[in-house]
Amino acid sequence: KKRKKVYFQLICIFELLNNNPRPFMKKKNILFFLLCFLLTSLSAQTLEQARGMYGRGQYAEAKPVFQKYVKSQPANGNYNLWYGVCCLKTGNAAEALKYLETAVKKRIPSGQLYLAQTYNDLYRFQDAVDCYEEYIADLSKRKKPTEEAEQLLEKAKGNLRMLKGVEDVCVIDSFVIDKANFLKAYKISEESGKLFTYNDYFKTKGYHPGTVYETEIGNRIYYSEQGEESLNILSKTKMLDEWSQGKPLPGSINASGNANYPYVLSDGVTIYYASDGDGSMGGYDIFVTRYNTNTDTYLVPENVGMPFNSPYNDYMYVIDEYNNLGWFASDRYQPEDKVCIYVFVPNDSKRTYNYEAMEPEKMIELAQLHSLESTWKDSKIVDDARQRLEAVINHKPAVEQNFDFEFIIDDHSTYHHLTDFKSPKAKQLYLKYEQMEKDYRQQTGKLKSQREGFARSNKDEQSKMAPAIRDLEKRVLQMSEELDKQAIEVRNAEKQNLK
Repeated sequence: KKRKKVYFQLICIFELLNNNPRPFMKKKNILFFLLCFLLTSLSAQTLEQARGMYGRGQYAEAKPVFQKYVKSQPANGNYNLWYGVCCLKTGNAAEALKYLETAVKKRIPSGQLYLAQTYNDLYRFQDAVDCYEEYIADLSKRKKPTEEAEQLLEKAKGNLRMLKGVEDVCVIDSFVIDKANFLKAYKISEESGKLFTYNDYFKTKGYHPGTVYETEIGNRIYYSEQGEESLNILSKTKMLDEWSQGKPLPGSINASGNANYPYVLSDGVTIYYASDGDGSMGGYDIFVTRYNTNTDTYLVPENVGMPFNSPYNDYMYVIDEYNNLGWFASDRYQPEDKVCIYVFVPNDSKRTYNYEAMEPEKMIELAQLHSLESTWKDSKIVDDARQRLEAVINHKPAVEQNFDFEFIIDDHSTYHHLTDFKSPKAKQLYLKYEQMEKDYRQQTGKLKSQREGFARSNKDEQSKMAPAIRDLEKRVLQMSEELDKQAIEVRNAEKQNLK
């Protein structure tokens, strides 16, 4: 309304000046001073207007006015509260801290709630727990509902437990990109499958936040689709040339909040995804679970913890087993339209830092990924991983290949697509062959790694490692023989059909 009034006044000024017989220069001076006055009144905001914006959640718009007032009266508890909340809600928790602490000292209602949220965003989880407990006690004295605050308290306690178990992982690189196109930054091997946005895969239009993961051989997809109340993860299986109906994943994956960003390891049973429901630190968190073939459902999902998760949005966790690189996205400390992609070296088994032996500030830095270099302990591991990353980022095939694979049927025929198979039986046998070949490559890679570790070890360690290596060598040899037999079955089935 105020803008419309100003615009109307400007139109009236122009009309008056056009009909006024004064010389042009005088008109120009009058117009200049009037414009300055009106534009100043347009940009100016009163405390009352700022409070209205604050109540509507327009924190960025209200923030400059509260900043002016809190500077003029730094002891005013309400001004400290309003400006502190605006800082917190616009992504600057560090700036908000001293103002909200002042508001709490001045006993301003709701100050403890926002101060606890600020502590949480700054990873000061013990302080957040203490502040929530004080806030709940104050609510109880005033006979106010405490359920929401108690839920926030439990979340802060969960975050504190996670801080005590930060994974010791080597993060080799990070880069900030546009959130809308973040999947394009994921450079993963063909053996790890493919990632798509929902719209790109299903050829749809309009906003859809869902993503799609397609397995290496393209016979199964996992994707997120909008349900009645939230996003749910579903799967489809391809039989010959037809897709099954989408089926929600069983178990508790879709039980609470939005579930999105699925990725499945080559074992076919381990799935990583992101959810903003129960167990999340804040926004989307990354979870992992595994399929139980005996019960036809997934186990209870586990939060993968810090440093992968934070009080912000963290998602699209991918393990490229072929290149031994991990990827995930996070909007922690990023502008609204940006996201940071982190690349790390996956651990064979989870290792955590010693919380009790470390300074709290150092542990927080590691949990926040404040400095990637602080996660580097072995320069060779870092150098090797960065070389692998550079190779996958800069990889450009010399010739664009327009086939999916190369499988020799006989001296005269080589197949490159599943549609080349004339025999449905041979096609199904080949799909099994591809999975067996993938498993064989993984085991040979594992054997190579164990042999390299054996060469670097002392005699005592070698004696402990030797039995496992011998067992794996036998298994790899057996898998090689089974793979050859499967290839023969594929060829025989296809030739039988061609006769």
